[in-house]
Amino acid sequence: MAEADSRNLIADMSARARTAARLLAAMPSEAKSAALRAGAQALRDAADTIQAANAQDVAAAQAAGLSGAMLDRLKLDAGRIAAMADGVAAVAALTDPVGAVIERVERPNGLALSRVRVPIGVIGIIYESRPNVTADAGALCAMAGNAAILRGGSEAIRSNRAVHAALVEGLAAGGMPTDAVQLVPVTDRAAVGAMLGAAGLIDMVVPRGGKGLVARVQAEARVPVLAHLDGLNHTYLHAAADPAMARELALNAKMRRTGICGATETLLVDRGFGGTAAVLAALAEAGCELRGDGEVQAVEPRTVAVADADWDTEYLDAVLAVKLVDGPDEAMAHIGRHGSGHTDAIVTRDAAVAERFLAQVDSAIVMWNASTQFADGGEFGLGAEIGISTGRLHARGPVALEGLTTYKWIVRGTGQARP
Repeated sequence: MAEADSRNLIADMSARARTAARLLAAMPSEAKSAALRAGAQALRDAADTIQAANAQDVAAAQAAGLSGAMLDRLKLDAGRIAAMADGVAAVAALTDPVGAVIERVERPNGLALSRVRVPIGVIGIIYESRPNVTADAGALCAMAGNAAILRGGSEAIRSNRAVHAALVEGLAAGGMPTDAVQLVPVTDRAAVGAMLGAAGLIDMVVPRGGKGLVARVQAEARVPVLAHLDGLNHTYLHAAADPAMARELALNAKMRRTGICGATETLLVDRGFGGTAAVLAALAEAGCELRGDGEVQAVEPRTVAVADADWDTEYLDAVLAVKLVDGPDEAMAHIGRHGSGHTDAIVTRDAAVAERFLAQVDSAIVMWNASTQFADGGEFGLGAEIGISTGRLHARGPVALEGLTTYKWIVRGTGQARP
């Protein structure tokens, strides 16, 4: 598709989305919830159709040589489709942030001021592989009163179309405008460029995908972007960590699902921790490739040599960089140099050390005695998330309904004129 055609396509979709957003902003909370419940049921009813479409995408992706991590993100089975529908229903049950009064104040001159949550407007979501994003993002945007323009990757085009068709059928049956959630019908890269350049048409872009996609979005966007570039997450086993807990959490943080952004990519181990050998052996026996220096190799002989680049690599695979450190200061310094501000965890029984770690590590999510794999909006009780933000403005961490709103000031007077 030519660039001019892509720009015209996105401009048309944005105009229809703007009209839908105005209608959504005025919909009562219960009406939005009812429409989302209908959307969830439509996804359940279309499960066979969705799974058949996904099977075609998976077969094509395997033939094209997509990595195991990407295939895992792409695949939908009956359980994942059911979870996707449950996620939409969970969003329907959340408290609607639109219209919530953040604060009220009355000025000495009698002016009554209120700061009130309102939708952002039109949100573009650009994503790869995961077809569940089609439902998650659409549901979250709609519940927060925003219209969504979704652009999925070519590897999931059949799955995304099937999910989108079912969701929109349900939403429309429930009374939402059909343009509330739109799917870009083409997979040309020019369509991404058109979305990124749609200043004044799209109010915010959210990229969900690999480093290449997010880097492109952040470099080219002419509209505000909410994103994280890497999930360079660390788990630090402090000297006072419980050995059994440390083993369990290290295994879970790395190996539960290696292809998600909350997976630990570097394990920092205090030289004073007594269970290092057992933890590393458990990881190696679980199929994880360990990368470390000679000191780590002396503890676990199956470790391969680490390279400088490993400390800055998001593997999204069963590979883990391992470093021995002298105490929390060295661990936090390493995180500061190599972390991406996503999620970092400490395992320790020393509450004072833990609280210092929680206060001093400047990441969107900081954990104590918990797996980094909990870095997820659903696990935080936020419902399905639209993404995780590592920025410092607007929203940070898992972004759900509240992160998809902004606010406006409402001023009520009784005839005040400024002197």
